[in-house]
Amino acid sequence: MTSVAEHAATLGLTFNNAALLEEALTHRSYLNENKTAGNHNERLEFLGDAVLELATTNFLFHKFPSKPEGDLTAFRAALVNTYSLADTAELLGMNDMLLLSKGEAKDTGRARQIILANAFEALLGALYLDQGFDTVETFLAKNLYPKIDDIIAKRAYQDAKSNFQELAQEKRSVTPTYKTLAETGPDHDRVFTVGVFLNTEEIARGDGKSKQEAEQAAAQAAIDKTGWK
Repeated sequence: MTSVAEHAATLGLTFNNAALLEEALTHRSYLNENKTAGNHNERLEFLGDAVLELATTNFLFHKFPSKPEGDLTAFRAALVNTYSLADTAELLGMNDMLLLSKGEAKDTGRARQIILANAFEALLGALYLDQGFDTVETFLAKNLYPKIDDIIAKRAYQDAKSNFQELAQEKRSVTPTYKTLAETGPDHDRVFTVGVFLNTEEIARGDGKSKQEAEQAAAQAAIDKTGWK
């Protein structure tokens, strides 16, 4: 089994308290099958989410000194959404580091992206506790912030629902509708699956921690799937 120190090295980090990294990588489901294990990562995720918001806000505020608040908010939302964080976590190799139940370990679909995004936030919480805010910013500057140029070039920060509505009305003369198809997970960590439809035809699906996030994900998936521009 790969050691926590080896995981840290893969991430390009060192930890004074290795237990924090282990906790960040431990999903709640793992404890159901390993009663003697330590804590799961939800508290660290809670902390990391706040640290991430402050860090990305600070980064964008200084990178774009002439941009209004609305643009900065849109940039930040695109930079830290579930898919962006999950992609970053996967590139870092976190998918192979997660401590999951046997059932969760088999899931390679959309639900895994939520788990990866949560673990990435938990990692930031752990790093903040271990070494402080500056170290978190350095880590993000290397692994997350470079995404912003591509986000802006592809206009991925624009509201996907509005974009898809305009495209659907132009291409099909139909206004998209959204339907919640599933709600999974415990009350404190719900995952919503939403489908976007044109009349009765389901075009795509998306997941999110809220119905609004899932709708945005579904709209973006529909744009990607149809290739409409």
